[in-house]
Amino acid sequence: MLYKKSPGDIAFDVINMIIMLFLVFVTLYPMYYVVIASVTDNIALLATPGFLWYPKGFTLGAFRLAFTHPLLISGYKNILIIMVVSLFINIFLSLFTAFFLASKNMLFKKPVLFIILFTMFFRGGMIPDYLNIRSLHLYNTLWALILPGAISVYNCIIYRTAIETIPDSLSESARIDGANDITILFRIIFPLIKPTTVVLLLYYGIGHWNSWFPASIYMQDNYKLPIQNVLRAILIANSSILNSAATETDQINQFAESIKYAAIVITTVPILFVYPFLQRYFVKGVMLGAVKG
Repeated sequence: MLYKKSPGDIAFDVINMIIMLFLVFVTLYPMYYVVIASVTDNIALLATPGFLWYPKGFTLGAFRLAFTHPLLISGYKNILIIMVVSLFINIFLSLFTAFFLASKNMLFKKPVLFIILFTMFFRGGMIPDYLNIRSLHLYNTLWALILPGAISVYNCIIYRTAIETIPDSLSESARIDGANDITILFRIIFPLIKPTTVVLLLYYGIGHWNSWFPASIYMQDNYKLPIQNVLRAILIANSSILNSAATETDQINQFAESIKYAAIVITTVPILFVYPFLQRYFVKGVMLGAVKG
């Protein structure tokens, strides 16, 4: 017997559909607007203050000008260096820390755990961090953007929880066969928590990609700025960084508005393309490394 929906059920479904379509529109339209505005003529863009549904005066001039901007190229180069070096350090340190926290009968485990968790809730502050970077001679170097964020306590806890889901019998069998801790960690545990590793790579990677404030403090040379700082400079109309690096001021003025949207597209699309390749690991990794009470 087929279930026949009542008028109240039909009305409920229709209202739900309308609300969901509205939320989809509110979520996706800003991204759609940025893409359309990036290929719209600057004069037509300024003359259309409201909704923009299609490119008016289609042009790729803003993209051509953005790619010839010297700071954009150097920004991409710097962020790639930061991400490659940082992600290796992030995963390496997080894995070893999580392995220590997940190990049983480890000497001084509780005091070390307290110290690690203490840093999660308390820190020295911006001024001590700055003085520390200066005293270590890291100022105006990419290491100032890599080493301070080398490890995240929260991500270590996720890693530890994932390691604790692995049966102890695997490690005990390996020890009987003569394996040491390093062999157990990289030959047994690490392959089994691959989904969690991918998720943490995503967490760390997005954090590095979106980070801009540390570079604004520790970087003096504009050509050492990562891509988000360059984007910020382009989005600010009278940025001194943009004016000092631009060699064709007339072209900058010609695409003054559309180049902002082109820069957003250029700096956002690469990180968006990463998600489809990591999506199959994401849910499994989050559930495997979920923080349990």
